[in-house]
Amino acid sequence: MVRALSLLAMLLLTAPAALLAQYADPLTGNVGIVYNREIAGTFRLTTSRGFLIGMEFGRLRTYYKTSYFHLSVGELRHPKEQRQSADPLLSRSFRAFIFGKQHNALMVRGAWGTKRYFSEKAKQRGVAVGMSYAIGPTLGLMKPYYLAICYPNPTRPGDCQILYEKYSDENVNLFLDENGRIKGAAPFVKGLGEVSLRPGVNASAALHLDWGAFDEFVRALEIGIMLDAFPTELPILVSSANQRLFVNFFVSLQFGKRSS
Repeated sequence: MVRALSLLAMLLLTAPAALLAQYADPLTGNVGIVYNREIAGTFRLTTSRGFLIGMEFGRLRTYYKTSYFHLSVGELRHPKEQRQSADPLLSRSFRAFIFGKQHNALMVRGAWGTKRYFSEKAKQRGVAVGMSYAIGPTLGLMKPYYLAICYPNPTRPGDCQILYEKYSDENVNLFLDENGRIKGAAPFVKGLGEVSLRPGVNASAALHLDWGAFDEFVRALEIGIMLDAFPTELPILVSSANQRLFVNFFVSLQFGKRSS
């Protein structure tokens, strides 16, 4: 009798936990662990050779729907940027540079989004297919782009005196010089104290492929399109080709973990 009562007590204590820890898919009847939240890191590459790294904080609303907040930082590049090698005699001192570049456009993006899965994985190692879409604000950080420019050395004729300069109306001829005066790009930290702000908005939509959509760990691939929009043109290049709308295709990887 005592043993039977002990077993009954254990069942009564563990039954609520089991009910909370399992969930039956109303469409398939499959039973799985209930996860309420997920956190994932994201790395994204775009067709303009831009990139971003970020985090996604999600809440699982239903078996097939997750709402999330995305926060990322990365560089937005103009599609017409052309990288050129630094002076080979000074390549160890200077980086390759972008000819005619005026600013680095660093983007801090926030977005609220939704992921919807079309169906459950067909098998244990299958892939859950869905889509994701998001929209939110962008804060553009425009950092002046500095070049290493060669000036005649007054004390050593025939030698170079290297000065770091950003674009201005006074040095436009030097900044766009194609006769070897530009030796390379200045260190990236040059100009960080001169950042200006440009607010905007961003939106994205993607095909979402998740190898662990209903598991503890997030392992996903996204292929999609993204839009960055600003009220005025971003002065990335020293030309009239600057724009205020940027459309890019992208591929991104996501890795993270779910919790209850």
